[in-house]
Amino acid sequence: MKIAVLALQGAFVEHEAVLRQLGHTPFEVRKLEDWNQPKDGLILPGGESTTMMRLLKDEGLFEPIRQEILAGLPVMGTCAGMILLAKGRLECMDIEVLRNAYGRQLGSFNTVGRVDEVGEDVLMTFIRAPYIQSYQESVRPLAVVDGRTVAARQGNRIACSFHPELTDDTRWHRYFLRICETKDKQ
Repeated sequence: MKIAVLALQGAFVEHEAVLRQLGHTPFEVRKLEDWNQPKDGLILPGGESTTMMRLLKDEGLFEPIRQEILAGLPVMGTCAGMILLAKGRLECMDIEVLRNAYGRQLGSFNTVGRVDEVGEDVLMTFIRAPYIQSYQESVRPLAVVDGRTVAARQGNRIACSFHPELTDDTRWHRYFLRICETKDKQ
């Protein structure tokens, strides 16, 4: 499969490495001409969400990406990518998030927990992470840490507060790739 990875800023290289490890072909999206090629899914990586939003708009990517996600393109947002998918940004998921909910860089941490549809003992790395404050009925929470929703799914769209690309555990990426493979069957 061919997976687009938003490469404007943030941890996109790490996602690309996981995709290659799993036998798939990533390509970087920096400009509209990058976006305008066939793709089976999209990854919105972690980084700085305000900068990413500005660059999406400056490069003319905001509306084309939004429209394709809303039309059914599978998407995975991690950390800042989750913020981009939320209300007030791309508005592709019916979630509201609290940015930097776990504080500054020094508040970063790892934990292990259950992620529905992914498995038990999933290593979650949180770096200045957001969490989901509220969500609509159409959204299914997938993981909760300390009473806070940190991963969710809505149709072909998944989002998490943590950074699965920074661990050796490929289950979250494999979960996304299964969504990409079955998108036309949903």
